[in-house]
Amino acid sequence: MSGVGGKPIGPGLAWLALIATLPAASAALAQTPYVVVAAPEPGPGVCPTGLCQPEALTGLFEALAATEAGTPDGLVHILQLGDSHTAADRITGKVRAVLQGRFGDGGRGVLPPGVPYDGYSPMQVEVTATGWRTTQAALTYPGFEPFPVGLTNVWETRTDADSRLTLRPETPGRVTEIRLCWEAPGGVVLSDEDETWVVEAERKGWWLSCGGVRPATPPGVLVARPADPERPQVKLDHIRLTRAGPGVVVSNLGMVGATLADLAARTEEVVIDELAEWRPELIILAYGVNEGFDDGLDPVAYERLLRGQIVRLRLRAPGASLMILGAPDALRSGTAGGCSADRLRAPPPSLAVVRDVQRRVAADTGVAFWDWHGRMGGDCAADRLAQRAEPYMRGDRVHFTGAGADWIGGVMAGDLLAAYEAWKAARATVEPGSAD
Repeated sequence: MSGVGGKPIGPGLAWLALIATLPAASAALAQTPYVVVAAPEPGPGVCPTGLCQPEALTGLFEALAATEAGTPDGLVHILQLGDSHTAADRITGKVRAVLQGRFGDGGRGVLPPGVPYDGYSPMQVEVTATGWRTTQAALTYPGFEPFPVGLTNVWETRTDADSRLTLRPETPGRVTEIRLCWEAPGGVVLSDEDETWVVEAERKGWWLSCGGVRPATPPGVLVARPADPERPQVKLDHIRLTRAGPGVVVSNLGMVGATLADLAARTEEVVIDELAEWRPELIILAYGVNEGFDDGLDPVAYERLLRGQIVRLRLRAPGASLMILGAPDALRSGTAGGCSADRLRAPPPSLAVVRDVQRRVAADTGVAFWDWHGRMGGDCAADRLAQRAEPYMRGDRVHFTGAGADWIGGVMAGDLLAAYEAWKAARATVEPGSAD
């Protein structure tokens, strides 16, 4: 490095000269403005505002209206069953936040009994386990023989005398009732920093015993452990966290890789007990992506399966509205001439077949249908969303990023609210003088 007149500068002076330039460079960098990347507009879809057969949600809308009017026991429970999109709780987490912001916080809802898989990270509550081992059910396969398992998708929990399951709600005071269901004979003890409660069975169903506690002071940390150290084995089915007063609960029960066949394999007696305990106002079926990647999918058999599950849920939860989320766009890699920018990715052929069956069956059976594929942008939207400056899809072009899940969950919640407002306006026209 040369100085004035071309004379060389020693190493120490050269280092000082370099340092002298840093403040100016830092100032230049500090002046670079942050540019907010606008979210894309939702696609048009095949249904007005993304939702077909909104009249199928009348029961849900009536419950929301009662909650909005301040009915003391107006707790509205929305239950979503599905695959990894549901299990991740990022999309459902946004729906939960939007609806609770509008109608009130009814609590976190139903949770699996422990940590069902590595990376499990539900929204609004932290769950950790010590010596409390939770095993998920296996995915169905040809010749599969079902074993006793319910909608939480958990096959068994293994506990010993020192086992602990800890739940930490992200907001103190948001839990005013804790309910559990388990298989006899084992029982559960709950405790927080100040109190301990033995959960007694208040209701015994076909398969499960259920009970709960209402702490005088909402717990900041909740610990579950076996009630009897001499008989420590407990098979817990689920934990449900709710909050007193009007509000909305959104429960997400999903399993990575799940298909509608996994729902069909759930033990009937357990499902009966779970739905009787949860009493959902809306059940959302969010399957279809994994079926769409099955090149051997039989459309006729799939339609029969879907119709059968609709009949089953209506029988077991007669007070619940039903909604199907049409399978979203997703791409398979290694496809020459695909629709992606690199021409190497395309939707698997069966995915459009699944979506068509879902839409037709929903229309034929009077079930609401949300056009996920259309609202995210239609064919090859997964590639376009993955290439945004702030990616909304992961590199696999199947799963959403956190920002993408937040966006599409907001679109879904917005479509539900738009349908609710339209229902309220129509009711006010039919019934002049009714409350808004």
